[in-house]
Amino acid sequence: MSFSQTKLDAFLTPSDTLNTSRRNAVAITTTSLSGITLLGLNQLWYSDFKRSKFHTINDNNEWLQMDKIGHVFASYQIGKFGAEALNWSGVSKKNQLIYGATLGFGFLTAVEILDGYSQEWGFSWGDIAANASGTALYIGQELLWNEQRIHLKFSFHQTKYAMQNPDKLGDGFLEQILKDYNGQTYWLSVNLHDFLKASKIPKWLNFAIGYSANGMLQGVKDIGNGSLINIDRQRQFYLSFDVNLNKIKTKSRFLKSVFSIFNVLKVPFPALEFNKKGSVFHLLYY
Repeated sequence: MSFSQTKLDAFLTPSDTLNTSRRNAVAITTTSLSGITLLGLNQLWYSDFKRSKFHTINDNNEWLQMDKIGHVFASYQIGKFGAEALNWSGVSKKNQLIYGATLGFGFLTAVEILDGYSQEWGFSWGDIAANASGTALYIGQELLWNEQRIHLKFSFHQTKYAMQNPDKLGDGFLEQILKDYNGQTYWLSVNLHDFLKASKIPKWLNFAIGYSANGMLQGVKDIGNGSLINIDRQRQFYLSFDVNLNKIKTKSRFLKSVFSIFNVLKVPFPALEFNKKGSVFHLLYY
């Protein structure tokens, strides 16, 4: 058991120098997964909707911009994965940022092009800007600090709105995680120790600023359907604490990998909410 654990830790440990077999495996795997995903979307998702000539849309006023922040989050996380995969392969820092951190922007741009040929949607420059912002958030921190002091995180809870319009907001928990913007919250999770360099502050303790919105049954307020009248829409801002799982000390490379995966999620904590009606304290928010 100990021998197997040692071999696993050795496999998961990033290479100090370029490991061509690892690099090639990463390149083949990411290219294959991206291609298969795009092919699957084109055949299984977009085939259910009418095709059209390539066209653009301006959807910047929809969903109180929750969808745009979702693009920022996805681009950041995919780019972070790409850079860390190349780091594991021993690729230079420069190439990690050029070829790995831009993975999210490249993949999501390809998805946006598919949107452009769908009558249901369209190519959105707002989405492209959001994708670029997520990539810039990762690359900018690496260039400035050589580490991620500010993480972009996610949390979700089910809401009453999804059952009122399941076609748009999702039918079932898994669909709702992706579609119900009312239940999503995106967080900028800032590591206090990295900025303040105060020894008394635990290295794993983060301060988090969150954004969400609710009262949304459709992308825009006036939907022209009396049976689906939007509740009073509002933006919500949160102040809370968080745990940076990457800062938890462990000698196990396997546990470090697990912590890195789950570090995309905001850890539930008490939170102070601010909205247009005032403020609300949540004993535990997620």
